[in-house]
Amino acid sequence: MKSINTLGSFRAGDDYQRDNFDRFLKKISFSYDVPSIHIAGSNGKGSTASYLAKIYEEGGYKVGLFISPALNEINESISINGKLINDSDIISIFNEKKSLIEKCDLSIFETLTYIALTYFSKEKCDIAIIECGMGGEIDATNIFTPILSIITSISLEHTDKLGKTLSEIAEQKAGIIKDDIPVLVGKLEEDALNTILEVANEKKSHLVETSIPSSIELTKEGYEFDYLTYPHVHISSMADYSVYDACLALDAYEILHDRFSVSLDKIYAGLKKMFIPCRFEIINKEKPIIIDGAHNPESMKKLAISLQKAYPSKRIFCVFTCFKDKNLNSMLSFIGEVVDKLYLTTFPHVRARDEMDYFLYADEYPFFLNPLEAIETCLKDEDCNIVLVTGSLAFAGYIKEEIK
Repeated sequence: MKSINTLGSFRAGDDYQRDNFDRFLKKISFSYDVPSIHIAGSNGKGSTASYLAKIYEEGGYKVGLFISPALNEINESISINGKLINDSDIISIFNEKKSLIEKCDLSIFETLTYIALTYFSKEKCDIAIIECGMGGEIDATNIFTPILSIITSISLEHTDKLGKTLSEIAEQKAGIIKDDIPVLVGKLEEDALNTILEVANEKKSHLVETSIPSSIELTKEGYEFDYLTYPHVHISSMADYSVYDACLALDAYEILHDRFSVSLDKIYAGLKKMFIPCRFEIINKEKPIIIDGAHNPESMKKLAISLQKAYPSKRIFCVFTCFKDKNLNSMLSFIGEVVDKLYLTTFPHVRARDEMDYFLYADEYPFFLNPLEAIETCLKDEDCNIVLVTGSLAFAGYIKEEIK
């Protein structure tokens, strides 16, 4: 991570507040005028953002994309038409405000948000898609007026910061809804949807709910499905959950098509070409290794469903670890239902669980200090058809890099 090392040290951001960032933005008289789509949600926001960016890129637009977290280098969070921002641009934008960034004690995510939006403005992007880091109301990205707000899903996550109920979390995420700006929502629980509707009505924001795709079929190349006026849509992902992310991207395109038009063949091409690392990514030809960054109960449930549909008769061995603040019991209950063996492990990260964090599961699931040894154990087992690596996006990125 050359860029982050060059930038220096940052506040971790665990206090989850906007006071420092707002003070910084006021001092620099921050302004941002690139037409942008703002995306919040517990799961699916990165994939939805990437599908949408690829549609516009295929349509000939200059498209900025800011997603998080990065897998290995911070450059991965910021791109234009699929090309990652280079170190020199990161450092140049950072150095322009270095003393003030340090004086205001910005977190790394706040700093990256400022760098991303400044970069998209300087490069004169036609459109940008901006993904929230967490929540919405006081998220660092919530500093501009979008042309469309999207809330992909809402589940019980980050309850220490966002709230203890779906309604409280929904209220936080609804903070990205702006006056008279349309909002698109995925399939939400009733409590969450009612909260979003209330905020949308207050702000006179037209709310659009996503629909249900039909004729969903899994092929050797990925999923094919029909959606609204789009028959035979093809995506290259083998994950069932990706179908719904692609549908949200199509919904968003429909809302904005008068302003940003793309030909039908380019829409289809964009959806088919889109690829996100560590989302049901399959590597290793001899015995497939699936790397998936599922990191909370909702995403783990979706991963389990995808595995059942893609590999109903295969024996799957799982290598799992997650962060200390995640709902371990629920995550293990979902994935444990569909895998034949599960090995617990850890990896070099300050938030990663270690062996003592898994003591309640010691009798049920073996623990490996080295995750690569756990993977090797799976690969050597003749009863294993597929190896699954999951539990954390950071863990998924770490394993992919180590295997490379």
